[in-house]
Amino acid sequence: MGRIPLDAIRVPTSGSAAQKVEAELRRAIVTLALPPGTRLSEAEIAERHGVSRQPVREALIGLARTRLVEILPQRGTVVVRISVKKMMEARFVREAIETAVARRAAGGFDANARTRIDDLLDLQAKAAARGAHETFQHYDEMFHMALAEGAGCALAWEAIADIKAHMDRACHLTLKGSMAPLVDQHRAIIAAVDAGDGDAAAEAMRQHLSEILRALPKVETEHPDLFE
Repeated sequence: MGRIPLDAIRVPTSGSAAQKVEAELRRAIVTLALPPGTRLSEAEIAERHGVSRQPVREALIGLARTRLVEILPQRGTVVVRISVKKMMEARFVREAIETAVARRAAGGFDANARTRIDDLLDLQAKAAARGAHETFQHYDEMFHMALAEGAGCALAWEAIADIKAHMDRACHLTLKGSMAPLVDQHRAIIAAVDAGDGDAAAEAMRQHLSEILRALPKVETEHPDLFE
């Protein structure tokens, strides 16, 4: 198992020390900058962030709680392989919540959030055009967050923020293909919201979240070392 490449970790600028370390490690794991099998050293991470080992330990416990890493007694902490089972469970929960969010959004939507979504769609399209996978994934997440906020149910997004990480690593692999269809899917969701059609908004969201099911067999075949 490889050691942690310290240049994969960038230091966030807000939150407690433990929160900053956890957020950045999560980003690195999701984007596969820290691939499955990477051994995480408390001492190395603490040195990188300029903090004591205690906040690093708290961050690793948080990541273990969401099952992105495994803390092995006497052996340290290791990034786990992508679990298709956990990913499917996460997708099931996410679909249940986000289709409900889309349906609710169609019944009434905050004007400021709607403007923000237009900006995010433009940013997504630009990221897709230049093949910026990590940037696109960031704006994709912001789109779904803005949709929940605009529908008046921001807590819905918070409820799935942790479990969706099990989808995000596989999604990162699929983004190496064309990202443009995902932008079109986002536009279809918001078009149904604008039309006040709850059924269409929910169905557009369901279709969007099913994209990973179509792409999964290919990425599993291409990257067997990353999956359980």
